[in-house]
Amino acid sequence: MPSSQPGYNASMIITNGQLLTINDHKKVIDDGVIVIQDDTIIAVGDESLLSRYQAPKVIDAEGGIVMPGMINTHNHLPMIAFRGLGEEGISNRLFAYFFPLEKEKLSRELIYEATRLGAVDLAQSGVTTYADMYYHMDDMARATKEVGLRAVLGETVIKFPVIDAPQPYGGIEYAKNFIAEYQNDPLITPAFAPHAVYTVSKEKLQEINQLSQQLDVPVLIHVGEFGNEAERIKGNDEQLSPVAWLQKIGVLDNRMVLAHGIHLNQEDIDLVKAADASVAYNPMANAKGATGIAPAWDMYQQGVRMGLGTDGPMSSNQVDLWRTLSYAANMQRLKHEDRTIMIPEQVIELATIGGAKALHMEDEIGSLEVGKKADIIIVETQSPNMMPNYNPYATLVYQANPSNVATTIVNGDIVMENRQIQNIDMAEMRESVKIIEADIAEFAKELSKKAIKSPSLMK
Repeated sequence: MPSSQPGYNASMIITNGQLLTINDHKKVIDDGVIVIQDDTIIAVGDESLLSRYQAPKVIDAEGGIVMPGMINTHNHLPMIAFRGLGEEGISNRLFAYFFPLEKEKLSRELIYEATRLGAVDLAQSGVTTYADMYYHMDDMARATKEVGLRAVLGETVIKFPVIDAPQPYGGIEYAKNFIAEYQNDPLITPAFAPHAVYTVSKEKLQEINQLSQQLDVPVLIHVGEFGNEAERIKGNDEQLSPVAWLQKIGVLDNRMVLAHGIHLNQEDIDLVKAADASVAYNPMANAKGATGIAPAWDMYQQGVRMGLGTDGPMSSNQVDLWRTLSYAANMQRLKHEDRTIMIPEQVIELATIGGAKALHMEDEIGSLEVGKKADIIIVETQSPNMMPNYNPYATLVYQANPSNVATTIVNGDIVMENRQIQNIDMAEMRESVKIIEADIAEFAKELSKKAIKSPSLMK
């Protein structure tokens, strides 16, 4: 609504909330107020702001926790269509199950419908921005915008023929077209997504790096997820670590987001920080996949840009960050045998401003500060699992779940209010998902039988 209406000088006001600003001082404001004009926060403070501002839309937070929307820094959202499959203890799940399943069942329509489902799941759980690596990113962008979320979407580049690129490395051209279409979009940040150091050649990584500089876009890539990546890199005769390899070939820079970063040593961490690159920490998915525990506490202490991610919905089976919050803390405490590290305030930092920094978007999102985009969630505190609420950070990390998110606002627009999704016909979406499930079920069942019998395939 226009602010020029008589008596109004803002678009929306949120009142009566416990504000976690996540600013540099981690200021918490009880009975706080946030004032929004169009897509931007214009005032943050106490109830005295109500004497200075009026708005046609006023939301009473009812004493709930008001905080920046959470940021999921690594996902493969359309894989939500396959969530729950391949859980029979398949040892080579990526190559024996994931890839064959995608080859047989992926389509533009499935990617669009699954992205809508995933984006609704994200919105209902308080994730306002997500970063993704997948295919047909234009369809993912369309679905994401329909729900109303913000996203960094990286078109996958890989040496194999895939659903949207019949020629090896065809994702580069697809990405260039996608970037041209969405480069100035208010919600979508287009990106390149070379799959990994062992599935993309040195020459193609260098080409992508040059294009990312020319087009001013991020590069999302899997690095250090598996312990044997160095020996799988073609031309890596010195057996450099994947991070050292990226640095040697001149592509490790401040546009690169490294997903996982499990098998990183101190030299690797130093290189990542020196390049001002970033890491997406996926503790829940890594635990489920038994791939290891990332040195996240070391990176946090050393000031590496780092956010939290869930990985794809077949890796952690979640796209929300709530269970990931406790995993983020507890896996590090287990690794270091120290219960004093990664306290709740630090975990919420990683889920908000940390994610923004990992995506180099900290000037726009990640905290409740004047001038930033109005990406805000309200987490109710009246449900039994949220009571008592002595420490809001601990309440969020160790008590909350997605159903406690009452309202989700992105770019100043209400995406969900009082648990009601605003922009999507939920009944129609459910019917679409049922059709997908019916089409996939039988093939997936047979594929599981074959995968269990194929232990020799590459992990």
